[in-house]
Amino acid sequence: MSDPTLPKPDAAATAAAHPLLPRAPTPEAIDHAFRAAVGKLSGGLSPTPYATAWTDWAVQLAASPGRQFELAANAMKRAADTMQFAARAAGGEKLAPADGSAADADKRFVGDAWSQYPFNVYARAFQNSAGWLKELPKDMDGLEKYHGDLIEFTVRQWLDALSPTNFLTTNPELLELTRAEGGQNLMRGAQHLVEDLTRTMQKKGPVGTEAFEVGKGVALTAGKVVFRNALIELLQYTPTTPDVYAEPVLIVPAWIMKYYILDLSARNSLVKYLVDQGHTVFMISWKNPSPSDRDFGMDDYLELGLKAAVDAVSAIVPARGIHATGYCIGGTLLAIGAASFALRGDTRLASVTLLAAQTDFSEPGELSLFINPSQLAILESQMHQEGVLDSRQMGGAFQMLRPRDLIWQPMVQSYVKGQREPMIDLMAWNADGTRMPYKMHTEYLYRLYLDNELATGRFPVHGESVRLGDVHAPMFVVGTETDHVAPWKSVFKIGAMVRSPDFTFLLTSGGHNAGIVSGPVHPKRKHRVRRQEAGHRRIEADEWLATTAPAPGSWWPTWQQWLVEHSAARTAPPSMGAEGYPALMDAPGEYVRG
Repeated sequence: MSDPTLPKPDAAATAAAHPLLPRAPTPEAIDHAFRAAVGKLSGGLSPTPYATAWTDWAVQLAASPGRQFELAANAMKRAADTMQFAARAAGGEKLAPADGSAADADKRFVGDAWSQYPFNVYARAFQNSAGWLKELPKDMDGLEKYHGDLIEFTVRQWLDALSPTNFLTTNPELLELTRAEGGQNLMRGAQHLVEDLTRTMQKKGPVGTEAFEVGKGVALTAGKVVFRNALIELLQYTPTTPDVYAEPVLIVPAWIMKYYILDLSARNSLVKYLVDQGHTVFMISWKNPSPSDRDFGMDDYLELGLKAAVDAVSAIVPARGIHATGYCIGGTLLAIGAASFALRGDTRLASVTLLAAQTDFSEPGELSLFINPSQLAILESQMHQEGVLDSRQMGGAFQMLRPRDLIWQPMVQSYVKGQREPMIDLMAWNADGTRMPYKMHTEYLYRLYLDNELATGRFPVHGESVRLGDVHAPMFVVGTETDHVAPWKSVFKIGAMVRSPDFTFLLTSGGHNAGIVSGPVHPKRKHRVRRQEAGHRRIEADEWLATTAPAPGSWWPTWQQWLVEHSAARTAPPSMGAEGYPALMDAPGEYVRG
């Protein structure tokens, strides 16, 4: 029998003394496990911000009797409009859903089929309901703007999911197609659904991606892997001209995507275009991290990624500056690296080009809907357990920014109409996702998105803060008009932070991916460009847009000409690799297949 006068043994000390005994989980581990479980149930979304937003709205509404009356009156007005419209339509009048409405016509309901009863009534009722729901967060005194944005986002998800266009019984065009085909479209749709579910369970890409296998259908530009470490392979592309511009181009792509978005088919490969114009091109190919790579952080991406690549390029093309080019998060890393190089007096970067890359995250656009402490805690816990963030979860967040175009229309097209959209290179690339290591992605989200440390001069590189104001290299910055990932006005802000004596900003039509991958000739593209030299007043984005005239065509030739202006005379091509950097294998290498 134990002596009750003796102190009770400490559980932690006992476990430490007896390592074979199970250790009690720490409070932090319990919290991580709980939040990760919540994330799995909620599809990776934290319910807390949305619950808080709607609670805030309800509290403010309760304290606003005038706004209550206004919403109620508007609801009654819209309900009466729907009933009157339904009565006229049922009486035999041919009415379009927008007839007599002060609201803009919804393009989804345009066409003779939608003027027939009862489908015009379905559309009218939906439009009235949508109009009322969209008014909920507006003109609500006391409601936080961020909460209002979350409510608008939630309403948009509901409306895009519940639109009459999505359902066979409420869409006259789908019913007519089904009648004309005798239901064969539904049979094909069912086959498509089974096929897609099977491929998903087998972890295969969408139907048709087989035609775009890396190294066979895409990523075809000839070259060699001249360097490899634990994080990158460096590709050097084979010259196609008898002489080349003296300064090489080093491309730093994003690691949230495979590098070959910049080397798709011959018609839209930025790499091939540059090589054919006489540039020596190097490309970083990032490793697709596994759980064992969970501790790679931003310092590793700078040291093993950007700096290692610059060292290799400098050895292969010695005594020449480097035209460094970064895309998306790769551009953000390049901006950090350029500031770090400047701090250390490293002058190897002859110029810096940023493609759709943010450096000031104070206005990150619609992605801010997913950037809040509660959401990041959920993501961090999921990554802490898995070691990485799965590409499907990240892709799902981007789809939710444009659910009508990226979720519901494709589903109706494939599973109700029974029609497969033909696979193209950009779609196949988009399905070839990557993972994010736990440490890097956590640092990236908290330090850049949440705390905006880079724009405020507080981002640490190996413990020492770097400042964009130290960057004096010539800069060429590209934004895209309809970018949902890196809004162009956010991208534009770097012009006020760096000290480049030669700063050029270009705005091209298109989105984050298609706007960049435009090809050298694109009849549907246009762009605006303006160069600002040292001593000139920096202007705001709206003024820049209003005073910069558009020019037709792709932005690629404009940028390439800028590179030429900042390059020395042409010379003989460098060797493929160098001492210490031998050619290891043919491009596209191994890492891109991971």
